[in-house]
Amino acid sequence: MDTQQIANRLVALCREGKYDECYDELFAPDARNIEMPAMAGGPLGDAQGLDAIRAKARAWSDGVEQIHGGSVGEPQVSGNWFSVPMSMDLTFKGGQRMAMDELCIYQVRDGKIVREQFFYDT
Repeated sequence: MDTQQIANRLVALCREGKYDECYDELFAPDARNIEMPAMAGGPLGDAQGLDAIRAKARAWSDGVEQIHGGSVGEPQVSGNWFSVPMSMDLTFKGGQRMAMDELCIYQVRDGKIVREQFFYDT
């Protein structure tokens, strides 16, 4: 798949809530996940390798009590890179409800996502 096809497939899977399928199908085994600098450490911080990214996703999901809504925007592609705006309205375990907006940037190499980086207010 080329970058546009990968971007379109990621958006389609995310809109269906099929995040595990995103990792299975689209990510390279050595992919890197990068958070905002203030969030880079700890179990929900930066992750290197698909196993670490999956563990981070599970830890994040385990902390969510309820998802009230959200959206996944259209991808914008430039060469081997693409961006996708995403938003979520959710309640974390413990009762804190939060609306989140982020810009997700992805790099593609050899038909797989090798880097994802998230930009949001902290």
